[in-house]
Amino acid sequence: MKILLVEDDTRLSARLKEDLSRRGYAVDVADNGVDAEHLGTEWDYDAVILDLGLPQRSGLDTLRHWRAQHNPVPVLILTARDAWYEKVDGFQAGADDYLGKPFHTEELLARLQALIRRSHAQPGGAVSVAGLTLDEKRQSVLLDARAIALSGVEFRLLRYFMLHPGQILSKTRLSEHLYDNDSERDSNVIEVHVNRLRNKLGPDYIATRRGQGYVFGGAG
Repeated sequence: MKILLVEDDTRLSARLKEDLSRRGYAVDVADNGVDAEHLGTEWDYDAVILDLGLPQRSGLDTLRHWRAQHNPVPVLILTARDAWYEKVDGFQAGADDYLGKPFHTEELLARLQALIRRSHAQPGGAVSVAGLTLDEKRQSVLLDARAIALSGVEFRLLRYFMLHPGQILSKTRLSEHLYDNDSERDSNVIEVHVNRLRNKLGPDYIATRRGQGYVFGGAG
C-alpha cells in the first residue's frame, strides 16, 4: 500500500516514514501543502497522513482542494490542534479520521490500517479473503490455521491483492502501490513475486490474465 505522509517536522517525518516502511507501506513524503496537493492529485495513494499546520498551504486547504476535485483518498489528520471545533472543521473538509499530537505510533498504525480496510469494505479487525487472513504485525498470512512467512514485498503484494479481490490488476498498477516514488520500479519483477506467492499459497489464488495482469480470487 502506498501512503502520502505530509508533515513539516523533519524529525517526526523521518521517524514515521521508517515506522511505516517497517510495517510494509511504501511512503512518499511532502513537507508543505503545495507539494502535498500536487502529489495527492498526480498519484493514486491508498491513504494520506496529513498535518494541518503546513507552510505554503494549510493542510485543511489542501484537503478541501482534493475533495473539490472529487479525490476520494482516505485522509487521517495528524495535528497538535485538539480543540473540538478544529476537529469539526477537519471532518467537514473531508477528513476520515483525526489523531492529535503527541501520539503513540501503534495507535497511528492501527487507525491507518482501519481506515484502509474501511475504504475497501473490510470492516473487520484483519484483512480476510478466500480463507486467507493477513497478520499485519508479523507480516505473514494464515491459511488453514497455518502461518506462512512472507518477505516484505510478498506481504505488500498479497495485501494489495486481498484488498482488491476479483479486480484485474496490471503489473504497472501493482508496482505503483508497492514502491515509493524514489524507488526504481520494474514491472517485470512483479511476475517473480507473484510466482513466489503461488508457490507458498497454491496455484489457484492468483490468476493471470494475459495482456492485462492478475486477478486474486481464491481457491474455491
